[in-house]
Amino acid sequence: MKNIIILGTGGCAAEVTFYIEDHNAKVPEKEKINIKGYIEFDYNLEKYYQGYNYKAPVICDIDRYSPAPDEEVLVCIADIKFRKKMIDILHKKNAVIGSFVHDSVILPKSLKIGIGNIVYPFCILEKYAVIGNYNIFTSYSFISHDCTVGDNNFFATTGITGHVKIGNDNYFGIRSAVIPHVQIGNNNVIHAGMVVHKPIKDDTTVFYRFKEKVIAIPKK
Repeated sequence: MKNIIILGTGGCAAEVTFYIEDHNAKVPEKEKINIKGYIEFDYNLEKYYQGYNYKAPVICDIDRYSPAPDEEVLVCIADIKFRKKMIDILHKKNAVIGSFVHDSVILPKSLKIGIGNIVYPFCILEKYAVIGNYNIFTSYSFISHDCTVGDNNFFATTGITGHVKIGNDNYFGIRSAVIPHVQIGNNNVIHAGMVVHKPIKDDTTVFYRFKEKVIAIPKK
């Protein structure tokens, strides 16, 4: 059984906690995960920790955290910049940053994948893809063949088709997709439902302006 500490107690941490509990119900004892506790700031306890009814305790905040030799830290934070900041702090503390892959995920044992990745249920990480570190894939995301994914990206039920190259620190909104052979740089935001059909360099937001006007026609 692996011991982990979850960094964060917000929505992402609540989801990962639930998925770990579900994972534990389906795997042998040696593959189960023990949540020892959470790392969180005091000012978030009432807002997040108490609201989500966690079973394990809050151990301390990130500043007071001292890594133990038998534990790993899962960085369960959706905000790209803040997650990156927390990862840098953990590195300075020589903490072991762990990964979590739900039992339902389809991926080959030979997949080239880095550390610190969190993969929600029912994702597909295909053979011949290369995936870096500290990425989060929410349920039903897929990374197709011959794709290269960098570090610290967030994929919200995102479809990445073949031969796509993605850099670092990108946020992909829910149900977004990238067509084959497109290259995406760093620090980009792809809004929900967008289909990226041409290359994107850095520091770009992709959205559809018409969605700012919502028209609702009631039934008569």
